[in-house]
Order: sequence, then C-alpha cells, then structure tokens
Amino acid sequence: MKLTGRVVFRDIETGVWVLEGDDGTTYQLAGGDRKLKKDGQRIEAEGRVDGDTLTSAMVGPIFHVSSYRFV
Repeated sequence: MKLTGRVVFRDIETGVWVLEGDDGTTYQLAGGDRKLKKDGQRIEAEGRVDGDTLTSAMVGPIFHVSSYRFV
C-alpha cells in the first residue's frame, strides 16, 4: 500500500509519531528509520496497514513502513 501525508509528533503518553494521510486518516508509524521522524515533513511511503492491533496511543491504525521518500 502507498500513502502520502505529513509526519507529525504527538505528545500522547510517551509520544508517538503519526502520518496524517492525504486520505484523511491518521496512521501510527512503525518501522522506517530516524530520518523519517521529522515533524512536519511530507512523505510518500510504502508498507502495510495493521488495523487489528491496539496501542496505548490509540491514534489510528498502525502503518508499517517498508520504504519512503520525502516529497
């Protein structure tokens, strides 16, 4: 699956990185590397969505990033 959107840090619990998708959905980010985690940066990412896992942040489905690029 390919998603585009903006990477945002949310100060929930211990903090969580999310992708505010252009599709209007907020995804909790998993995977990628440190360079991905830049607040406000727009990206295009490929990966898979895991909608069945619950996390303490509860911000939306988890998006497991396999690759990305800045746009």
